[in-house]
Amino acid sequence: MPIAVLKDRAVARVAGPDATHFLDNLLTARMPAPGAARYAALLTPQGKIVTDMFVLGTEGGFRLDVPALALPDLLKRLSLYRLRAKVEIGALDDLAVAVAWGGASPVVDAPAYEDPRLPALGRRFLLPKGEAANLAVVDEAEWQAHRVALGVPEGGRDFLYGDAFPHEADMDQLTGIDFDKGCYVGQEIVSRMQHRGTARTRVVPFAVCGPPPAPGTEILAGGKGIGRVGSGIEGRVLALVRLDRLAEARAAGQIVEADGAALVPEKLDWARFDIPGTETAA
Repeated sequence: MPIAVLKDRAVARVAGPDATHFLDNLLTARMPAPGAARYAALLTPQGKIVTDMFVLGTEGGFRLDVPALALPDLLKRLSLYRLRAKVEIGALDDLAVAVAWGGASPVVDAPAYEDPRLPALGRRFLLPKGEAANLAVVDEAEWQAHRVALGVPEGGRDFLYGDAFPHEADMDQLTGIDFDKGCYVGQEIVSRMQHRGTARTRVVPFAVCGPPPAPGTEILAGGKGIGRVGSGIEGRVLALVRLDRLAEARAAGQIVEADGAALVPEKLDWARFDIPGTETAA
C-alpha cells in the first residue's frame, strides 16, 4: 500500500473574509466547503491553462496544492486580481504534498483529501516537510506509473501550461470544470468549446508494445503528425493528439506510431468523449 512524497508540488494559501468570492470569480470550479477539495484551474482570458490545482477548503480560507514550478506565476496573478478584496495570499513553504493509494494511509495529523479527479488516484496529504521526510515512502515514479495506468493527464508532462485548453487536458472529464457556476476568467472560451463540441485535441491513452517512446516524440499516421507522446509506462502512453486526424488515420487503416512503435488508442471508464478506433466509441 504505497505512499509517495511529490517533490514537484507546492502549497499556497488564500484566506480572509473574501477568499471564497475571490477564488470563485477566478477558477474553473466552485470553491469547496472546509474539509472538502476540488480540482480546478486558473485560465488566461483566452481560456488557456495557467495552472491546474487542488483547492482544499479550510476554516477561513483555502490551501492550494499546485505544481511547484507554477507557484510563483500563480501567486503573482492572484495578487494582480486581488484589487480591494480582503484576502491574504502566500506560499506555505513549510508544507509538502504526499499521496497514498491502494488503501495506504500515513499515520500523520495533517489536512488530507480524496483526489477529486478519480477515486482510484488515492488520498493526498499536506504535511510539514519534516514529517514528510520521516515517512516510509516509495519512489515518486511509482505514483506516476499508477497515474498513467489510470490514464489521467498531468500538466507539464502531458499538456503544456499556457498552451492547452481545459478540454484538451480532459479537465471536463475529471471534475475540473463547473459549467453551471458564475463567471470566471476564460469562461466564455470554455463554455463555447463545451456547447459546440469543438475540442479537437485531447490527451488520449494508447497501448504500446514494450517500453514507451520518449516524451515529446511526434506521433505519425500515414507520414503526417497527429500529436506528441507525454507520460509513459511499459505498455501504455498518454498523448496529446488531434482526434479528427486520429479518426482519419483509423478509417484509412493507417498505423499510428511513434519512434517506430505502434500505438493503439484505448478507452477508459472515466472518459466520456469518443476516442476514434476504440471499441466503445459511440
